[in-house]
Amino acid sequence: MKPLNRLIILALLTSPAFAQTTAISGATVHTVGPDGTIENATIVIENGRITAVGDDVAVPANAEIVDASGKVVTPGLFSPMGQIGLSEVSAVADTNDANQQGDAFTAGFDVSEAYNPRSIIVAISRIDGITRAGITPRAGGGENPGHVLSGLGSVVHLGTSGDRIFRHGGLVVANLGESGSAVAGGSRAAAAQILRGAFDDAADFRDNRDAHARGAWREYSVSTADLEALVAVLDGRKSMLFNADRASDIDLVLELAETYGIHAIIAGGSEAWMIADAVAAAGVPIIVDGINNLPGSFDGINARLDSAALLIDAGVVVAFGASAQTHNARLLTQSAGISVANGLTWDQALEAITLAPARIWGVDSEIGTIETGKIADLVIWPSDPLELTSYPDQVYIGGEAVPMESRQTLLRDRYLQTDMARPPAFRH
Repeated sequence: MKPLNRLIILALLTSPAFAQTTAISGATVHTVGPDGTIENATIVIENGRITAVGDDVAVPANAEIVDASGKVVTPGLFSPMGQIGLSEVSAVADTNDANQQGDAFTAGFDVSEAYNPRSIIVAISRIDGITRAGITPRAGGGENPGHVLSGLGSVVHLGTSGDRIFRHGGLVVANLGESGSAVAGGSRAAAAQILRGAFDDAADFRDNRDAHARGAWREYSVSTADLEALVAVLDGRKSMLFNADRASDIDLVLELAETYGIHAIIAGGSEAWMIADAVAAAGVPIIVDGINNLPGSFDGINARLDSAALLIDAGVVVAFGASAQTHNARLLTQSAGISVANGLTWDQALEAITLAPARIWGVDSEIGTIETGKIADLVIWPSDPLELTSYPDQVYIGGEAVPMESRQTLLRDRYLQTDMARPPAFRH
């Protein structure tokens, strides 16, 4: 290494950005971990990670002290799926980059290439406590419809600096039920056959790579990039997230998971409570909507507000995805609060928006709880975070206190200036 490069690295490692120490003191800390809830606790953050948490923690002499007396601290919230940073205005096609269309790229369609960390939606979600989010593709419609396989999902952090992609391509999204039928010629059976055919092709591709390299292989139903993504699913290196609500479609997911030995995740799961024991026995986690129990289609005709409680009681890992996964992802706390009113304990509800989604994505060793050694994704709340009118006082992502403003707050502040002589339209 050249001397100049060594000096630059040394300067970076010793700069305030790397050496910052913060101590949050006096709060009620819900760790969502082995330590449970700690009263009058102190959390020490160094270099973006938690180095100590407890009610008898010594504060380092060089620490910036944040007085959180009388307040509540939780892990950062995790939105498990949606299009944060991929969709700006739903009705404007040019601002939507998550739609998979056609057959050129299906399972291997990688939406992380289009993630925009400066999206207005990122800041809106961030100041309401969401620190990590799953970004997932979806099947497009119109003249060039999508495929049963929508592509790769990733995890991003919603901070203001560094590499925003936290886990790249951790799962492949598939569509069953009405969404699968819509892109498979109008039949659920066709969607199931397309999936089976793609899995069989991927298994053949994996087992005959040498022949494929020589050009002596049969024609496959999807491209080589898609086959590589599906091989990773078959080998257990990636999960597969199935959009499915009807109980019969969830039965199909369980059968596919057993037949092909894959790690399945269900998104939606409106009727999963009807077969909760089978879902639990298969070890399949579910991302549910804790808000909307009014069926928007026949797939969700048996939706109910206590489904999360029924599933968790059966032993299913449950995470909440807000009613609108993207523009209103901040409704996670409302989903959790409503579920507390319908059978969940408060601790179970908090886990469903912090640790549970981290487990589903396989990143719970790094985030999801407040424990020594984990990334310092934290939220300071003035009161119960599951109450509808409770908003964060401060959010930390990777130990960094993020600015608590968004385009919405800036507009609010601008137009609440009622003591100025000129009306808002004439101000500079």
